[in-house]
Amino acid sequence: MSKLFSPIALGPLQLANRIAIAPMCQYSADHGLATDWHMIHLGHLALSGAGLLILEATAVTPEARISPEDLGLWSDAHQAALKPVIDAIRRYSPIKIGVQLGHAGRKASSELPWKGGANLPLTDPRGWQTESASAIPHAPGETVPTALDKEGIERIKASFAQAARRAHALGLDAIELHGAHGYLIHQFLSPLSNQRTDEYGGSLENRMRFALEVFQAVRAAAPAEMAVGMRISATDWVEGGWELEQSKVLARELEKLGCQFIHVSSGGLSPKQKIPVGPGYQIEFAAAIKAACGMPVIGVGLITEPTQAETIISSGQADMVALARQMLYDPRWPWHAAAELAAEVSAPPQYWRSQPRQFKTLFGPTTLGQR
Repeated sequence: MSKLFSPIALGPLQLANRIAIAPMCQYSADHGLATDWHMIHLGHLALSGAGLLILEATAVTPEARISPEDLGLWSDAHQAALKPVIDAIRRYSPIKIGVQLGHAGRKASSELPWKGGANLPLTDPRGWQTESASAIPHAPGETVPTALDKEGIERIKASFAQAARRAHALGLDAIELHGAHGYLIHQFLSPLSNQRTDEYGGSLENRMRFALEVFQAVRAAAPAEMAVGMRISATDWVEGGWELEQSKVLARELEKLGCQFIHVSSGGLSPKQKIPVGPGYQIEFAAAIKAACGMPVIGVGLITEPTQAETIISSGQADMVALARQMLYDPRWPWHAAAELAAEVSAPPQYWRSQPRQFKTLFGPTTLGQR
């Protein structure tokens, strides 16, 4: 039997298989409000057969957005705009739904990727003042962020907690905190971006403090039936930056606080990074962190082939795999993987007649008698 299509639990969350749809920014919100694009985009991904769909990086404050068009969850209006999307998915799909809550920190106030993705300066009417662990810009010439004081740190922790409450009110199943890709939590973790001299800077213990306190705030705000985890960058890919051994320590500390999964990515903090991109290039980090802690580990990064994903799970390198760009390119990837691996996958009955004759039990034995 396929290990990829075997069930798994992330704390209280029971998943039908080990395929997650990774968060993918769409830059299509209206002042943070979900739009028709989200209904279309998330709706068709919800019919993919994956076990878990994680909504894109969702800002906890207006300043937390990567771009002016990022999705947000900082007010009742944002919750209300997202509700019809979630309700529609629930009507037609058994997929479990999570949301990635994040704050872009010094990488906020950026142009859309298809318009170059450059920093929007304060002189641009669409730009805003960014904030970070220290007053160090992401790249030379970009907006110098405001170094967060204690009041600012408390404000952001409270914003994460309030967004978690709204996620629960929406009926979501899981929360993933965005601690990767050079965004605010990552900025506190890395010595390249954190040069503070207070209890949030300097030693590894101090640099982890913000990440752990944000997790605690969210865990306390979310009810026990919601799974809460974190996505991290295992390494900055820059000498002297955040690296794997520190990630192992962070994973163990998160686990002590009740973290129920960790999603292992890499990079994003510095333009000096040198990443040897290739198929499954981050899986070795997932395997190392899995060996260092007891919670489920999600591996991600150029996972494109069913046999590749099956090997990652069956060999114990990760407990789940997450797909992003591949899922955009092939939104029925789980169907095709199940066919190749002789497994079953969930599909809406409206689509049962689509299964090829050689895979007549792909959608389960209930489809055998269809006319």
